[in-house]
Parts: sequence; C-alpha cells; structure tokens
Amino acid sequence: MKVNLNPAKGMRDITPREKEIRDYVEGVIIDTYKQSGFELIETPVVENIENLVGSQGGENLKLIFKILKRGEKLDLTREGITEDDLVDLGLRYDLTVPLSRFYCNNRNNLPGVFKALQVGNVFRAERAQKGRYRSFKQCDIDIIGDPTKAAELELIATTAKALTALNVTDFVVRFNDRRVLKSVILNCGFTEEEFEGVCIIVDKLDKIRMEGVNKELLSKGYSSSAVEKLIHALKDINIKGIESLEEYGVPQEIVMEVKGILEDSNIYAKGKYDVVFDFTLVRGMGYYTGSIFEISYKDLGYSIAGGGRYDEMVGNFIGEKIPAIGFSIGFERLVNQLMEENFKVPDREKVVLLFKQEDKYIDVMLKADEIRDLGYTVTLYERAKKLGKQLNQFKSFGYNKFAIYEGEETELKELS
Repeated sequence: MKVNLNPAKGMRDITPREKEIRDYVEGVIIDTYKQSGFELIETPVVENIENLVGSQGGENLKLIFKILKRGEKLDLTREGITEDDLVDLGLRYDLTVPLSRFYCNNRNNLPGVFKALQVGNVFRAERAQKGRYRSFKQCDIDIIGDPTKAAELELIATTAKALTALNVTDFVVRFNDRRVLKSVILNCGFTEEEFEGVCIIVDKLDKIRMEGVNKELLSKGYSSSAVEKLIHALKDINIKGIESLEEYGVPQEIVMEVKGILEDSNIYAKGKYDVVFDFTLVRGMGYYTGSIFEISYKDLGYSIAGGGRYDEMVGNFIGEKIPAIGFSIGFERLVNQLMEENFKVPDREKVVLLFKQEDKYIDVMLKADEIRDLGYTVTLYERAKKLGKQLNQFKSFGYNKFAIYEGEETELKELS
C-alpha cells in the first residue's frame, strides 16, 4: 500500500530553519509582552462544543473541527441521530473564547483588571492556501476588566512595540469602531437584524471593490435606497474622514472617543508608525462591540495583526457584563513575510565542524566544546567527499562558518 507522506490537508511540517525563526519571533513577542506586564497563561486546544458554537464567531463557526463523543457515549445505532447527538467537544478556532472561559473559571484568583498573554495553535477547517492553514499559531494579548480607552492605547502600543522589536517598521494601524459602523449603516436605512449581514459584505471591500459591494448588497435583497445611501457614505467618509461621522448619525461622544484614541496613539508612536481611522475596517467576528483594529504591513494584501473590544463575550459565561479587549498577531503571516525578506535570527553564529572517519570522535567533541565556549553554536558532521557541495548545503541551513578538524590546528573559516 502506498503511504501518503504529505501532512494532512491544511497542516504543515516545519523545517529546522523556519523553526529557528519561529522560536525567535515567538520569544521576542512573549518577552516584549511580559515586559509590559502581561501574564502568560495556557488554555486547552479542546473546548466544550457549546462554548464554541455559542460564541458569535461569525464565519468561523462554520469552520470548527468537531470531535465525536467517545466510547459508550458514541451510539451510532440510534435512529434519527443528528450531529448534536454525536459531538460534545471541538478544537478552538481562536484564543479569545478559551480566554473568556478561563477568566470566568479563575477570576477569584486574578486581579480586577487582568492582562493576559496567550500563544498557541488554533484550528479552522477552511480552504488551505498560501499563508492560511487549518492549524496556525496566534499570539494574543487581552485586557479584561477595563472599560476605558486606556486598554485600547496599551494594546495598540504594546503590539506595535513587539513588531518594532523584530525590526518590522513599515506598518500602519487601522482603527474603527463597531458602534460607528452600526450608527452609519442603520442611518442609511438598514435594520438592526440586517447589520451583521451588511458588515460581512462591506468587509470584502478591499477584495471586490465598491462595485462588488454594491452588487452583492443588492443581490441579497436589501433595500436599493439603503444600499445607495451606504455606498455614498463609504465614499464620503473615505474622503472627509472622521469629521463627517456625525452627519451619519454617529453620537458625538463616540466620535470624540475615537478621535482621542487616534491622537494619543500617534503621540505614543512618535512617527515610527501611523494609527489611522478606516471606516471600511469591519473584522468578521460577531462578538466585537466597540473598537476594532488591524495592522497592515507594507503593500501586502492582508493584515498581520488584528483585534477589538468584546465587552459581552466574557459576561455571557456568568450572566454579567465584563469589559474585554484583545489584539492578536497573525504569527504565520508574519513569519512567512520575514522569511521572504531573508530574515536572520540575531543569535549565536552557527559552525559546522567536519571530521574524517579516522579522527577520534571524543577529540572532535572536545574541540567542538572549545569552539562553543567562544560563543558559537557547533554541530559535528563527517566530511563528505564533495566538500563544496556539503558546505553549500550547510550554508543553506543557516550556518555561517565551518572548520575541518585538525587537532590544535583547527581553524574557523567563513562559509562563502
């Protein structure tokens, strides 16, 4: 029988070079976040299915990997059984739902305002493509218990700080507010029940353009008058910016709050990056209640980080309103882009020490330790007959130097 050696669809193997970059990037992000006072926690990859499907996760609810009941609980002989009878668990599709449950389960042992840091794999059963996998890592920071704009300011500043620590500099933070979106969309004539559906279509603006948004809204049967007004609003606000929001029914206090976050965030940025208002920013999660934000990097067609305020999700677990807000770095997209830019881990230089078959291996090991004591990372390999080909291979693996074991005469040389 022929064995399929490829990973399962949408999954991937990680090579040593990529793993080195991933570990370094993850380490920098975690260190930066911990330095800013965020506490590292860990939650299970498996959640109770009712927590996942009841989370207002938008389109992601269709992408949950569901887990069958086990043992005697899995009864396939019953008549009329449905999926709900067969499934009781699922793999988490993001880190926000598990964090919300974690906080409610442990809040008696947590500070009133809890600053959480989570890094871990999440799973979505979607169509795999470049930069988008069915299993991928997220790096999240969240603040639970702070309803003020201080939480927005801190999350934006800390996430930007992590990116600049990785020498990612050419980025823009795009900012909007779901309350702004709702005010404008309802002011154009859509109903409360139509709001989420309209948002899903507007969110495609960067992909299908204004004409595509107009066409899709009309195809869904929305009022042509409301569609016409919304298209006009999208164009008008894009030109006039935040100053035009009150014309479309956005309450003044919300406009002033958004302005304040933008102004203070740019003061903190000191010109290293820009924080800009973008009315077309929607984000697909239905659980967002206020501020939403994304980070665009260079001219890529996608964001490398995103998040927002979700003031109702945590409280849904225990029946009370608890303010919460989070920012997630798209780890896979960030690492892929850094690799395309030939990112080098600023760590110890790597040396390959080559030996001949007749060399005494224990002597080679002792020589390797002498080189390690000089601050190098050293690996040992037997010298190949085709030395040039062997050295080129090690250079492609990220090695900087090589040495051929010659006892006390062993000399480090550059891999060129």
